[in-house]
Amino acid sequence: MGPRVLIVEDEEPLMLLLRYNLEAEGYEVDSVSRGDEAEIRLREQVPDIVLLDWMLPGLSGIELCRRIRARSETERLPVIMLTARGEEGDRIRGLSTGADDYIVKPFSVPELLARVRALLRRTKPAHIATLLRAGDIELDRETHRVRRAGQELHLGPTEFRLLEFLMQSPGRVFSREHLLNAVWGHDVYIDERTVDVHVGRLRKAISMPRKPDPIRTVRGAGYSFDETFAREEQALEV
Repeated sequence: MGPRVLIVEDEEPLMLLLRYNLEAEGYEVDSVSRGDEAEIRLREQVPDIVLLDWMLPGLSGIELCRRIRARSETERLPVIMLTARGEEGDRIRGLSTGADDYIVKPFSVPELLARVRALLRRTKPAHIATLLRAGDIELDRETHRVRRAGQELHLGPTEFRLLEFLMQSPGRVFSREHLLNAVWGHDVYIDERTVDVHVGRLRKAISMPRKPDPIRTVRGAGYSFDETFAREEQALEV
Protein backbone atom coordinates (compact mmCIF):
# COMPACT_ATOMS: atom_id res chain seq x y z
CA MET A 1 0.00 0.00 0.00
CA GLY A 2 1.35 3.37 -0.99
CA PRO A 3 0.42 6.62 0.77
CA ARG A 4 -3.21 7.59 0.26
CA VAL A 5 -3.86 10.85 -1.61
CA LEU A 6 -7.18 12.67 -1.84
CA ILE A 7 -7.44 15.00 -4.85
CA VAL A 8 -10.10 17.71 -4.53
CA GLU A 9 -10.24 19.27 -8.00
CA ASP A 10 -13.19 20.24 -10.23
CA GLU A 11 -11.17 20.46 -13.48
CA GLU A 12 -11.54 16.90 -14.74
CA PRO A 13 -8.55 16.91 -17.17
CA LEU A 14 -6.23 18.09 -14.39
CA MET A 15 -7.70 15.63 -11.90
CA LEU A 16 -7.17 12.74 -14.33
CA LEU A 17 -3.61 13.89 -15.06
CA LEU A 18 -2.79 14.03 -11.35
CA ARG A 19 -4.42 10.67 -10.66
CA TYR A 20 -2.51 8.98 -13.50
CA ASN A 21 0.87 10.32 -12.38
CA LEU A 22 0.32 9.69 -8.68
CA GLU A 23 -0.83 6.12 -9.28
CA ALA A 24 2.22 5.58 -11.51
CA GLU A 25 4.36 6.62 -8.50
CA GLY A 26 2.66 4.01 -6.30
CA TYR A 27 0.16 6.21 -4.46
CA GLU A 28 -3.40 5.14 -3.71
CA VAL A 29 -5.60 7.90 -5.12
CA ASP A 30 -9.15 9.00 -4.41
CA SER A 31 -10.73 12.08 -5.97
CA VAL A 32 -13.80 14.30 -5.64
CA SER A 33 -14.81 17.42 -7.55
CA ARG A 34 -16.73 19.33 -4.84
CA GLY A 35 -15.63 20.77 -1.52
CA ASP A 36 -18.69 19.51 0.36
CA GLU A 37 -18.12 15.99 -1.02
CA ALA A 38 -14.51 16.16 0.11
CA GLU A 39 -15.60 17.05 3.65
CA ILE A 40 -17.84 13.96 3.75
CA ARG A 41 -15.04 11.77 2.35
CA LEU A 42 -12.61 13.04 4.99
CA ARG A 43 -15.04 12.04 7.73
CA GLU A 44 -15.27 8.55 6.26
CA GLN A 45 -11.52 8.04 5.92
CA VAL A 46 -8.51 10.27 6.53
CA PRO A 47 -5.91 10.07 3.72
CA ASP A 48 -2.19 10.70 4.13
CA ILE A 49 -2.23 13.95 2.13
CA VAL A 50 -4.74 16.21 0.37
CA LEU A 51 -4.27 18.09 -2.91
CA LEU A 52 -6.86 20.86 -2.59
CA ASP A 53 -8.06 23.29 -5.26
CA TRP A 54 -8.91 26.80 -4.03
CA MET A 55 -12.01 27.41 -6.18
CA LEU A 56 -14.52 24.58 -5.75
CA PRO A 57 -18.29 24.18 -6.02
CA GLY A 58 -20.19 23.38 -2.83
CA LEU A 59 -17.46 24.55 -0.44
CA SER A 60 -14.34 26.55 -1.22
CA GLY A 61 -10.91 25.07 -0.74
CA ILE A 62 -10.05 27.81 1.76
CA GLU A 63 -13.09 27.01 3.91
CA LEU A 64 -12.47 23.26 3.65
CA CYS A 65 -8.88 23.82 4.76
CA ARG A 66 -10.15 25.76 7.81
CA ARG A 67 -12.49 22.88 8.70
CA ILE A 68 -9.69 20.33 8.25
CA ARG A 69 -7.56 22.22 10.78
CA ALA A 70 -10.52 22.59 13.17
CA ARG A 71 -11.10 18.82 13.53
CA SER A 72 -8.82 16.86 15.87
CA GLU A 73 -8.82 13.89 13.45
CA THR A 74 -7.42 16.00 10.59
CA GLU A 75 -5.65 18.94 12.26
CA ARG A 76 -2.22 17.53 11.29
CA LEU A 77 -3.28 16.29 7.83
CA PRO A 78 -0.83 17.53 5.14
CA VAL A 79 -2.54 19.84 2.62
CA ILE A 80 -1.14 21.22 -0.63
CA MET A 81 -3.24 24.04 -2.11
CA LEU A 82 -3.61 24.12 -5.91
CA THR A 83 -4.74 27.43 -7.38
CA ALA A 84 -4.53 29.85 -10.26
CA ARG A 85 -4.30 32.70 -7.72
CA GLY A 86 -0.61 33.53 -7.67
CA GLU A 87 -0.55 36.92 -5.96
CA GLU A 88 1.50 37.18 -2.79
CA GLY A 89 -1.58 38.08 -0.73
CA ASP A 90 -3.39 34.96 -1.95
CA ARG A 91 -0.40 32.75 -1.11
CA ILE A 92 -0.20 34.25 2.37
CA ARG A 93 -3.95 33.73 2.87
CA GLY A 94 -3.75 30.10 1.77
CA LEU A 95 -0.81 29.32 4.04
CA SER A 96 -2.35 31.25 6.94
CA THR A 97 -5.54 29.21 6.60
CA GLY A 98 -3.53 26.05 7.25
CA ALA A 99 -2.16 24.80 3.92
CA ASP A 100 1.31 23.25 4.26
CA ASP A 101 2.31 24.14 0.71
CA TYR A 102 0.93 26.24 -2.14
CA ILE A 103 1.45 25.66 -5.86
CA VAL A 104 0.21 27.94 -8.63
CA LYS A 105 -1.45 26.66 -11.83
CA PRO A 106 -0.24 25.87 -14.39
CA PHE A 107 2.44 23.83 -12.66
CA SER A 108 4.91 21.10 -13.51
CA VAL A 109 3.66 17.63 -12.53
CA PRO A 110 7.20 16.47 -11.58
CA GLU A 111 7.48 19.50 -9.29
CA LEU A 112 4.15 18.67 -7.65
CA LEU A 113 5.23 15.05 -7.14
CA ALA A 114 8.47 16.27 -5.58
CA ARG A 115 6.53 18.51 -3.20
CA VAL A 116 4.22 15.64 -2.23
CA ARG A 117 7.23 13.42 -1.43
CA ALA A 118 8.95 16.21 0.52
CA LEU A 119 5.85 16.96 2.60
CA LEU A 120 5.28 13.28 3.38
CA ARG A 121 8.93 12.91 4.39
CA ARG A 122 8.47 15.69 6.92
CA THR A 123 5.05 14.77 8.26
CA LYS A 124 4.62 11.01 7.74
CA PRO A 125 8.05 9.40 7.26
CA ALA A 126 6.73 5.90 7.98
CA HIS A 127 4.36 6.16 5.00
CA ILE A 128 7.18 6.49 2.46
CA ALA A 129 9.91 4.46 4.16
CA THR A 130 10.89 1.29 2.32
CA LEU A 131 11.57 -0.54 5.58
CA LEU A 132 9.29 -0.47 8.64
CA ARG A 133 10.78 -1.66 11.95
CA ALA A 134 9.26 -2.13 15.40
CA GLY A 135 10.90 -4.21 18.09
CA ASP A 136 12.21 -7.34 16.37
CA ILE A 137 9.75 -7.12 13.45
CA GLU A 138 10.93 -5.79 10.09
CA LEU A 139 8.65 -5.26 7.08
CA ASP A 140 10.18 -4.62 3.67
CA ARG A 141 7.76 -2.93 1.28
CA GLU A 142 9.87 -3.48 -1.84
CA THR A 143 10.43 -7.22 -1.45
CA HIS A 144 7.16 -7.88 0.44
CA ARG A 145 9.07 -9.78 3.12
CA VAL A 146 8.56 -9.77 6.85
CA ARG A 147 11.13 -10.95 9.40
CA ARG A 148 10.96 -11.38 13.14
CA ALA A 149 14.13 -11.88 15.17
CA GLY A 150 15.89 -12.41 11.83
CA GLN A 151 13.56 -15.24 10.81
CA GLU A 152 11.47 -14.81 7.67
CA LEU A 153 7.73 -15.05 8.22
CA HIS A 154 5.18 -16.19 5.66
CA LEU A 155 2.20 -13.85 5.40
CA GLY A 156 -0.61 -13.83 2.89
CA PRO A 157 -1.11 -10.62 0.86
CA THR A 158 -3.99 -9.43 3.06
CA GLU A 159 -2.09 -10.10 6.28
CA PHE A 160 0.92 -8.22 4.83
CA ARG A 161 -1.21 -5.16 4.01
CA LEU A 162 -2.86 -5.33 7.44
CA LEU A 163 0.48 -5.46 9.28
CA GLU A 164 1.89 -2.67 7.09
CA PHE A 165 -1.08 -0.42 7.80
CA LEU A 166 -0.95 -1.00 11.56
CA MET A 167 2.84 -0.52 11.75
CA GLN A 168 2.53 2.90 10.10
CA SER A 169 0.69 4.28 13.16
CA PRO A 170 1.83 2.50 16.35
CA GLY A 171 -0.55 3.01 19.24
CA ARG A 172 -3.44 4.30 17.15
CA VAL A 173 -6.62 2.24 17.49
CA PHE A 174 -8.42 1.48 14.23
CA SER A 175 -12.02 0.32 14.09
CA ARG A 176 -12.93 -2.70 12.00
CA GLU A 177 -14.68 -0.41 9.52
CA HIS A 178 -11.56 1.76 9.19
CA LEU A 179 -9.39 -1.31 8.61
CA LEU A 180 -11.82 -2.65 6.01
CA ASN A 181 -11.69 0.61 4.06
CA ALA A 182 -7.90 0.97 4.36
CA VAL A 183 -6.86 -2.63 3.63
CA TRP A 184 -9.67 -3.98 1.46
CA GLY A 185 -10.92 -0.71 -0.09
CA HIS A 186 -14.18 1.25 -0.19
CA ASP A 187 -15.67 -0.76 -3.06
CA VAL A 188 -15.42 -4.17 -1.38
CA TYR A 189 -18.50 -5.18 0.58
CA ILE A 190 -17.59 -7.78 3.18
CA ASP A 191 -18.55 -8.41 6.79
CA GLU A 192 -16.57 -6.61 9.49
CA ARG A 193 -15.91 -9.99 11.14
CA THR A 194 -13.57 -10.67 8.22
CA VAL A 195 -11.14 -8.30 9.94
CA ASP A 196 -11.15 -10.51 13.05
CA VAL A 197 -10.35 -13.55 10.92
CA HIS A 198 -7.37 -11.90 9.24
CA VAL A 199 -6.08 -10.39 12.49
CA GLY A 200 -6.14 -13.92 13.90
CA ARG A 201 -4.18 -15.20 10.91
CA LEU A 202 -1.70 -12.33 11.24
CA ARG A 203 -1.17 -13.06 14.93
CA LYS A 204 -0.58 -16.72 14.18
CA ALA A 205 1.92 -15.89 11.41
CA ILE A 206 4.03 -13.50 13.52
CA SER A 207 3.82 -15.29 16.89
CA MET A 208 6.96 -16.84 18.41
CA PRO A 209 7.54 -18.65 21.72
CA ARG A 210 8.21 -16.26 24.64
CA LYS A 211 7.66 -13.26 22.37
CA PRO A 212 5.01 -10.57 23.06
CA ASP A 213 2.02 -10.12 20.79
CA PRO A 214 2.39 -6.74 19.03
CA ILE A 215 -1.27 -6.63 17.97
CA ARG A 216 -3.47 -5.15 20.68
CA THR A 217 -7.22 -5.77 20.81
CA VAL A 218 -9.20 -2.85 22.24
CA ARG A 219 -12.58 -4.17 23.31
CA GLY A 220 -15.42 -2.33 21.60
CA ALA A 221 -13.01 -0.18 19.56
CA GLY A 222 -10.79 -2.28 17.27
CA TYR A 223 -7.11 -3.09 16.91
CA SER A 224 -3.75 -1.33 17.12
CA PHE A 225 -0.06 -2.07 16.77
CA ASP A 226 1.12 -1.79 20.37
CA GLU A 227 3.42 1.22 20.74
CA THR A 228 5.03 -0.44 23.82
CA PHE A 229 6.06 -3.47 21.76
CA ALA A 230 9.64 -2.29 21.17
CA ARG A 231 10.13 -1.57 24.87
CA GLU A 232 8.74 -4.97 25.84
CA GLU A 233 11.14 -6.63 23.42
CA GLN A 234 14.10 -4.84 24.99
CA ALA A 235 12.96 -5.85 28.49
CA LEU A 236 12.77 -9.52 27.48
CA GLU A 237 16.31 -9.39 26.09
CA VAL A 238 17.83 -7.97 29.31
